[in-house]
Amino acid sequence: MPPAVMPPAVTPSAPPPAVPELPPRTVHLWYADLDPPAEVVAALEPLLHADERERAARFRFDKHRRRFIVRRGQLRRLAGAYLGRPPAAVAFGYGGRGKPTVAVQPAHAAGRLELNLSDSEDLAVYAFARGLEIGVDVEVLRPMPDALSISESFFSAREREALRTVEPERVPEAFFNCWTRKEAYLKAIGEGLAEPLDSFVVTLLPGEPPRFLHFDKVPHEVDLWSLYHLRPTAGSIAALALCERGWSYVECGWV
Repeated sequence: MPPAVMPPAVTPSAPPPAVPELPPRTVHLWYADLDPPAEVVAALEPLLHADERERAARFRFDKHRRRFIVRRGQLRRLAGAYLGRPPAAVAFGYGGRGKPTVAVQPAHAAGRLELNLSDSEDLAVYAFARGLEIGVDVEVLRPMPDALSISESFFSAREREALRTVEPERVPEAFFNCWTRKEAYLKAIGEGLAEPLDSFVVTLLPGEPPRFLHFDKVPHEVDLWSLYHLRPTAGSIAALALCERGWSYVECGWV
């Protein structure tokens, strides 16, 4: 398994990210290292609202506290840049399953900034679009000796059968192909794990194009959804899901 390749860390004196224009039918993706130098964490913490700082203080271990501060601080920097607001002035709301949204938005749906984020260990992925809810998920690759047994509880029969055909050294890749694609879909619809993971089918074989194969509840919607496979680093896998065809995505870089 290749090691993760991490980017240079942002410095506290770095200006707010210069985000490019976000055109219609486009998703912007950004990546962040959640283990930057201590001075970067200190520079990001004041951007958080009081409730976020209180939540950070409740983490027992310093690495979890640091990851939370950086994850939220960078989200505020990016969302503020797209909205033209100071990071600390961005107000977030949350859906029924905890999906974050920007609280104060234009009334016209097409102009609304939609966002989603995911993290795994010290890697975070952020996704932004206009007028369409999106879902993103990331996992750092790691050995999965129990991948087949886990798949028995969460994957569909069709996915389990496909996973059993994968050569052992590529099972973690195939497993996380499946897992991130499923999670990205659930986050796009805002249901979290309330929607059973085995109620829909995705492709998972290494090198196979990412796509949805079947939905138990709404079979006709399989042709409406788009699914994208991402490799933020050599040692990670991510997926982006959205309920429209003909969109594109741009990997904007690291913050």
